[in-house]
Amino acid sequence: MSVSLIASDQFRIVVGLGKSGMSLVRFLAQQGVRFAVADTRANPPELETIKRDYPQVEVRCGELDVDFLCRASELYVSPGLAVATPALAEAAARGVKLSGDIDLFARHAKAPIIAITGSNAKSTVTTLVGEMAAAAGKRVAVGGNLGTPALDLLADDVELYVLELSSFQLETTDQLNAEVATCLNISEDHMDRYSGLPAYHLAKHRIFRGARQVVINRDDALSRPLIADQVTSWEFGLGKPDFKRFGLLEENGEKSLAFRFDALLPVSELKIRGAHNQSNALAALALGHAVGLPMEAMLATLRQFAGLPHRCQWVGERGGVSYYDDSKATNVGAALAAIEGLGADIVGKLVLIAGGDGKGADFSALKNPVARFCRAVVLLGRDAGRLADALGDAAPLVRVETLDEAVQRCSELAEAGDAVLLSPACASLDMFKNFEERGRLFAQAVGGLR
Repeated sequence: MSVSLIASDQFRIVVGLGKSGMSLVRFLAQQGVRFAVADTRANPPELETIKRDYPQVEVRCGELDVDFLCRASELYVSPGLAVATPALAEAAARGVKLSGDIDLFARHAKAPIIAITGSNAKSTVTTLVGEMAAAAGKRVAVGGNLGTPALDLLADDVELYVLELSSFQLETTDQLNAEVATCLNISEDHMDRYSGLPAYHLAKHRIFRGARQVVINRDDALSRPLIADQVTSWEFGLGKPDFKRFGLLEENGEKSLAFRFDALLPVSELKIRGAHNQSNALAALALGHAVGLPMEAMLATLRQFAGLPHRCQWVGERGGVSYYDDSKATNVGAALAAIEGLGADIVGKLVLIAGGDGKGADFSALKNPVARFCRAVVLLGRDAGRLADALGDAAPLVRVETLDEAVQRCSELAEAGDAVLLSPACASLDMFKNFEERGRLFAQAVGGLR
């Protein structure tokens, strides 16, 4: 019997029927591989779709059955399920391989991959790099944790893949073999899933496995991979650049994005505001440069790029006060980046709206930046009390029940030249469907101010 027949005779199980689970189903069916599906929920979102389109596929819902899982040679686990889940851990202990959609993608992708992870800013940087590649005339496919699932991107005519990857996706990724990989930054997030920061850090760093080049954020020590000295590496940061580095140069009081010793673009020409976005622009330039994108196309993209919705997005001005929606800041690190980035970039002070579901995070790192940049903080949601305890006397604190009330109070507290910033440092699920709804309702409330 030939090897290929043996390989195709193996049975696989897709565990988790969300967005990436469905992309796995489509891919495996296309490949003619024998597989079944399991989901811990009694009625997962895509159940009807699979029954309609793939009636031959066995689907088991509810508690995971270890014996059933062990019938497979490989389990493709959804990012929503931790590999530490007892049934999965037991299957792995019995010799079943645990994998995921990204690992499968990496085995089949023929074009180079730019891989991007980080606690914050990865969507912005991924989108930027994708637009830079398109501006350079490349047939580029962008997705992963953002937008289109990775397996749905696979196509023979793609010249470059740009993937945003979460720590959850990386847990099941053995060898990504990216052309260039980066971990933009690491701060506490998902502490309700990981035993602590070291475990989260290890998951993120799986992105570097097999990478041919790396991009390092020199302002974030935890982002530096162990392989940095063995492969080609490029660095970015907000300091002065040198030989292999992207950074900021200041001449006559004007800051510019720079590479090596040359200024490339004054930061005043960027549409995206704040020091954190200057760092994102530099990260995108370093990644694009690593795969040979021409500098002109990259800079033209940066001049045009207005940012992503709900990521420090300007939503309006009332009475000389600007309002920014940073609802995507669902962890402390993201809120820090916005407070420090925008706070240093405006004439006045910030009035901050924060609170929601803190996911077990430690809020203490917010105290000093709030003391430095904030006129007041308006708190709402489940963990408002924990935030208040962490902030102490850093700034006047106001407690509210609703987002409308929060915006109203901010408009009373802010002065001309200030900015009101929704950067919650928390997930939204205690009060809203998702962070998008929270951001939308914020913009709506701003629109309703008299």
